[in-house]
Amino acid sequence: MPDSEMTASLLERAFAYQILRYSPNLIRDEWVNIGVLLFDPGTGERRLRLIEGQDEFLRVRRLHPAADEELLRGLRDDLEDRFQSAANGGGGDWQKLLTKWNDTLANALQLAPQKGTLATDLDAEMERLYSDHIALQRPAARRVGAPGRRSEMRAYCDQVWKLAGLWPRLERSFRVAEFTFPGDPMRIDYAYRRNGIRGFVQTLSVSRSPADCKTYAYTAERIAGRASFKSEFAAVTDVPLLPQNQRHRFVSDTLREAGIEPIPLEGFAVWVNKLKSAMN
Repeated sequence: MPDSEMTASLLERAFAYQILRYSPNLIRDEWVNIGVLLFDPGTGERRLRLIEGQDEFLRVRRLHPAADEELLRGLRDDLEDRFQSAANGGGGDWQKLLTKWNDTLANALQLAPQKGTLATDLDAEMERLYSDHIALQRPAARRVGAPGRRSEMRAYCDQVWKLAGLWPRLERSFRVAEFTFPGDPMRIDYAYRRNGIRGFVQTLSVSRSPADCKTYAYTAERIAGRASFKSEFAAVTDVPLLPQNQRHRFVSDTLREAGIEPIPLEGFAVWVNKLKSAMN
């Protein structure tokens, strides 16, 4: 075995994962995969990711027209709260919840049998599992700056953050409910701190869902108005915003009025390197 392969194999860790399924009609025993729970059995470190894109919910409704979308949209926060409560002493080790998970979930939600996997990085392995088991099937890889889904954009942004060495300093999937209203399911992709300022970065697929900019603009204004800290906001767009394009101009104006800096995906790496200098 070459030295590089031997080194990689020595760094691999044993993880466990389970696929979360949605099956609204138990009699027919038909389900669709909606999420992944990945964890390190030794340390208890975990990652939980469920569907969140509009195209992912559309896929569920195509397969199950009567799907309870409200239940699905609130599921991640509900499970994270239960895990956190158990980890903080409210119910012992959070992993013990897995043994009775199916008893605590709604009847339409089920966990597939637990499986093992070897990987060197928990986040990277989560991306692989989600891509393999949950994500919509992607066409051939696109060039950066071509129209794309938010999941594809986040995968690219994750790699940029990691290459810049900022990944451990980020808070991912930031919950905004404390600044908007209880039960708000929205999450901001990335949050960071620099010199007493909290920054937020959200991916936006302008080509697929330009109206999402209004939700982010509203959220940014609520955070800026209610938070006790200074804040700054950026939006990573799948395509550059062209002033001659009416839709692009709508997105750009909406973002800038809310104090959000638009960044094209193809320029994100340069922006992150500038941010890194400011954070050091």
